[in-house]
Amino acid sequence: MVEINAVYEGNLRCSATHGPSGSSIETDAPVDNCGKGERFSPTDLMASSLGVCMMTIMGIFAERNEINLTGTRVRVLKEMTPEPPRRIARLTIEMTVPLSADHPKAGAIEKAAMNCPVFLSLHPDIEKPVTFNWVG
Repeated sequence: MVEINAVYEGNLRCSATHGPSGSSIETDAPVDNCGKGERFSPTDLMASSLGVCMMTIMGIFAERNEINLTGTRVRVLKEMTPEPPRRIARLTIEMTVPLSADHPKAGAIEKAAMNCPVFLSLHPDIEKPVTFNWVG
């Protein structure tokens, strides 16, 4: 169990503190939803969590198999619904991996990414297309 404590700071800004490490982040409402857009929005954090979770699970697999994935990058495009209720409609994931497409573990690395806890926890109504670009 991990404890996270958050405080509403006013002006549509919140701060959250990670219990185990004490590190903190701030959020802001996005410009298209009454905010200033000066920080990650809560839904931006969800999109970010998806991308970094996928890379983390790939990294765990890679370390166990002595594969170097340093330099792997992810781009997540977040699209909100155009009409109420406001929610994430689509998260497009573009993963760039510094290995060749014919790497013997390429398929297993992709499978690992698709089994990250965030990906598996997102509501099935959220579209989540994933592209892997192998550039090694």
